[in-house]
Amino acid sequence: MCQILLRKFFLPTSAVIFTFLPIQPLQALPLLQSDFTQLSESSQKPTKPTKLQLYGGPQTRTPIIQWYLEELGVSYDYISLNIGANEQRQPEFLAINPMGKVPAIVDGDLKLWESGAILLYLAEKYQQMPNSLAERAKIEQWVIFANATLAPALFSADKREKEMPILLTPLNKILQQKQFLLGEKLSVGDIAVASYLHYAKVLLSLDYRQYPSVVAYLERIAARPAFKNTLGKR
Repeated sequence: MCQILLRKFFLPTSAVIFTFLPIQPLQALPLLQSDFTQLSESSQKPTKPTKLQLYGGPQTRTPIIQWYLEELGVSYDYISLNIGANEQRQPEFLAINPMGKVPAIVDGDLKLWESGAILLYLAEKYQQMPNSLAERAKIEQWVIFANATLAPALFSADKREKEMPILLTPLNKILQQKQFLLGEKLSVGDIAVASYLHYAKVLLSLDYRQYPSVVAYLERIAARPAFKNTLGKR
């Protein structure tokens, strides 16, 4: 093949001379056998879910995670397991959580369980954690407090009478000065603490009236659209 290039030379006779320059043809790169193998394997691989998957069930802590996902505006698929039929004990789910408990999530290659761990993961992934190590620790402190201290105190009949005033009196004092646990902005720490306070109020009919700042705090929480759509339905 050749390409015609037009060059105009200003000769005495004003003649136009065409010169022909050869063009090298493009060389096709040979495909190796390994290339065909990779193409074949990639076409056979199952596609991973693009959305976060949340596994849960009725009368579990799953709405806590749903509430936070709604606050974050994260799209997700919800898979409700029949707890009464022991679907959480089937091999398919035990591959996600070997303890056979919900909630649990699958996010890409990650399989994660325990509500507190899931909340902290979501806060990290969606940039809800501060850069300061000290400030991050304060948020984590409230999530751990909710799961390890507050929930056992509220839901254990033998501990409740003694532990409630010990925990709710300082909590009431903290909330006298702030809209939320760490200031004027909702954090994942609020998700954890407010969830258990709400659960105890609804399921155990606990009366918080002697802690007016706690009551006002729960009213602010209850007014949030994400809460109304999830945990507030309980």
